[in-house]
Amino acid sequence: MIIEMRTYKTKPGQRDAFLAVFTAKSMPAHREIGMKIMGPFRSLEDADTFFFMRAFPDLESRQPMRDRFYGSPLWKGELERTLLPMLEKYDVVLVEADEDLGGWH
Repeated sequence: MIIEMRTYKTKPGQRDAFLAVFTAKSMPAHREIGMKIMGPFRSLEDADTFFFMRAFPDLESRQPMRDRFYGSPLWKGELERTLLPMLEKYDVVLVEADEDLGGWH
């Protein structure tokens, strides 16, 4: 399993609004494509930061699955213009898990 460990920092005071849209719309769209999401996890040290992990079956499936999400009408027509303006920055670290992790949904 290939996992993107993602750190998002929203503009001040935007985390809850971002997460409301993310959990209601983005996460279900990821699951429909076959990506697994663990999180989001809110930082206890920074009110504008949260983390989540996004998993793919293997490295070969990662780009086609990402292309399907970011090329979708949901992303292009709604989420891109709603979510991106709320972000200050984000970072992604790509790792490989040796075995399936519990708790993925």
